[in-house]
Amino acid sequence: MSYNTFGHLFRVTTWGESHGPAIGCVIDGCPPRIPLTEADIQPFLDSRRPGQSAFTTQRREPDEVSIESGVFEGHTTGTPISLVIRNTDQRSKDYGEIAQTFRPGHADLTYYLKYGIRDYRGGGRSSARETAMRVAAGAVARRVLGDAVRVRGALVQVGPHGIDRDRWDWNETTSNPFFCPDRETVPLWEQYLGDIRKSGSSVGAVVEIVADGVPPGLGAPIYGKLDADIAAALMSINAVKGVEIGDGFATAAYTGPENADAMHMDGRAIAFESNHAGGILGGISTGQPVVARFAVKPTSSMLTPVPSVNVAGEDVQVVTKGRHDPCVGIRAVPVGEAMLACVLADHMLRHRGQIG
Repeated sequence: MSYNTFGHLFRVTTWGESHGPAIGCVIDGCPPRIPLTEADIQPFLDSRRPGQSAFTTQRREPDEVSIESGVFEGHTTGTPISLVIRNTDQRSKDYGEIAQTFRPGHADLTYYLKYGIRDYRGGGRSSARETAMRVAAGAVARRVLGDAVRVRGALVQVGPHGIDRDRWDWNETTSNPFFCPDRETVPLWEQYLGDIRKSGSSVGAVVEIVADGVPPGLGAPIYGKLDADIAAALMSINAVKGVEIGDGFATAAYTGPENADAMHMDGRAIAFESNHAGGILGGISTGQPVVARFAVKPTSSMLTPVPSVNVAGEDVQVVTKGRHDPCVGIRAVPVGEAMLACVLADHMLRHRGQIG
């Protein structure tokens, strides 16, 4: 199996399975002399860690990261950085009943059709467990970007219930289990997801990621577009089925004047009056906040019986026991942040290489 690496200059390779002994990643291309310790990485892993509320999987993993290489005396050396997390709370027996069946909507089927073998224990390589290493890599990417660039994410829709954007408050995203920026929507989501979980079902969500302080000039025309790489990175996250940059699909209903981000001079600087483009024009950053959203489908592993087939070609009913997220979009927020940070770090290094 190839294609376990993403990035060009800032390159990340992840390895490991959901129910294996460990998961890990190797980061190549990180510049030297950047301060880095486990303490710089752990808070981001803690934000993604399972079992923190009734609305996520109850698998209990401490997700404690260990730096195995690439750091000396608290600074990066410019050599590959190896990060490892040990799995401690696998319950493989929960998957025994689906060892010969395929979960509709899951990568079970496509992995089997492509490779002729699959790890049914939690989905193996296709499990969202792998995203913990993306979050770890994203923490390193943030160190590369520096304090001037700030990457933040929020859950803006759960099932059919969206937030009121007029009540957006970034401080609220750290005070509730949903990364929700709208305090008044939290009780609604609590009730709704509580009912979804009790019914044995699942539901999708929409996540928004914003990067402030991104300098102009990141990205390259035609085949090195910043927004294209962001879209690819976010689409690579498990269960993501759609990505939009800026106002995205809503711009199809705009007129030209409505869509145009009007400009004017503010002293000697160019100022924008709106940001429908999401901070990217022609694949190159404008200096405005980079804004991206992605849609996450409902979790395929659920207690609700669903018609399917097994490896013998027989019709069956599939019920997935075990510990699963009723809405995987919640823990996708820090993953989306990490992927955007990795893309921005990669493009920043590429920009320096081309422009100086």
